Amino acid sequence: MTYDDASNVLNTAIAKANQLNVAVTIAVVDTGGHLLSLARLDSVYGVVDFAIKKAKTAMMFGLDSDIMGNIMNSAEMNSYGMLNSNGGLLTVAGGVVIKDKQGKIIGAIGSSGGTPEQDKEIAATGAKVFSLI
Repeated sequence: MTYDDASNVLNTAIAKANQLNVAVTIAVVDTGGHLLSLARLDSVYGVVDFAIKKAKTAMMFGLDSDIMGNIMNSAEMNSYGMLNSNGGLLTVAGGVVIKDKQGKIIGAIGSSGGTPEQDKEIAATGAKVFSLI
């Protein structure tokens, strides 16, 4: 995914956040979990790290962050080591994998600052854009 692609994903997610009237931070990462693009909307504090970690979690496991959280909870795993690796991960809603038209994972997006449902909707809207390009 190029920077321009990541910016397109980010801007689409920002538009969704504005439509929902929710101030969030949105992060887009590449397949290595490295930050490509970030936006912190007005009046949002303390969630930059959360948005990045949600995106990294989705990318590292190839699953949306909340789905990974459900797997960990249902398996009654001791996930302390996993969640604290790589600078920390978050298994709550808001991290969504980005796939190309062929279904290949090419990155992930994380949103934080709204409710779990809002964060997931914002991130999912951004993630869907790339499959349409």
